[in-house]
Amino acid sequence: MKHILNRLFEHQYLTSEEASDIMLNIGAGKYDPNQIAAFISVFLMRSISVDELAGFQQALLAQCKPVDLSEFDPIDIVGTGGDEKNTFNISTLSCFVLAGAGYKVCKHGNYGATSISGSSNAMEQHGVRFTDQVDRLKQSIEQSNIAYLHAPLFNPAMKTVAPVRKSLGVRTFFNLLGPLVNPARPKHQCLGVYNLKMARLYEYTYQKTGIQFAIIHSLDGYDELSLTGDMKIVRNLGQELIKPEDLGLPRIQADELIGGNTVQEASELFDRVLENRCTEAQKNVVLANSAVAIQVVNTHLTFAEAMDQARYSLESGRALQMFKTFLKINS
Repeated sequence: MKHILNRLFEHQYLTSEEASDIMLNIGAGKYDPNQIAAFISVFLMRSISVDELAGFQQALLAQCKPVDLSEFDPIDIVGTGGDEKNTFNISTLSCFVLAGAGYKVCKHGNYGATSISGSSNAMEQHGVRFTDQVDRLKQSIEQSNIAYLHAPLFNPAMKTVAPVRKSLGVRTFFNLLGPLVNPARPKHQCLGVYNLKMARLYEYTYQKTGIQFAIIHSLDGYDELSLTGDMKIVRNLGQELIKPEDLGLPRIQADELIGGNTVQEASELFDRVLENRCTEAQKNVVLANSAVAIQVVNTHLTFAEAMDQARYSLESGRALQMFKTFLKINS
């Protein structure tokens, strides 16, 4: 690692093979936390390259415990995190909205590294017991339309770096890798990113995989459709710059998206959204992100049609019902 660090400090880049070897060694526990922290810190000061990202992804997928959910043809809805906005759990809520609308979801999630409550924090707060048992995951997706894959259970490198990431408290390249290493390898993905450079990097990566995707970014720095200003959506066949008004939705203020100061507060807000007791702004953000995800699966739908499906799921109580069923299976 010392040799690698010296090279990186001299502004050199890794080949995909070198990046893969390092990630395999991290997963095998060959580096101490200080070395890992130093390695991660390099990528806080410069962008990750396409080759480096590919190498890290290859190693993580090679190490991970596979989960075959292909019979359900699920979608993953995920944000990279790291936008430092401390929003509430929008992508996780969207997963349950889609489940309530009849879509199969395999959510790959983790604890929050830069926010109060990541998706795994929200699930754990509700009593969810994470599992890597394929039979239970299949039961969950069959009965509640959603399976939750807690990243550290499936990948040793993710588990190894978790304390370092939490200690650093800033976004790292592991934020970028999470969406690319879902052990179920879903063929549909709706991904939120925190800047346009990342959108281009993921677009290039996804185009090589054959995944049906939508990459979403709000130009004021959110890794989701925030409805606070101009937003960009990148899909397989092109991209578009949109405003909230283009979607038939009002603009909202940034403070309306805050997830709270504690995991408990974030959990209570999570419940209010599913119970349709949240503010109109909170509901609109969840529905807008859900609608784009629905379009990833049903590419023929207009945004308005997808929005209608999302709204019915939430307002009819179907999303809440799926969540309650999910808790019974996974608690």
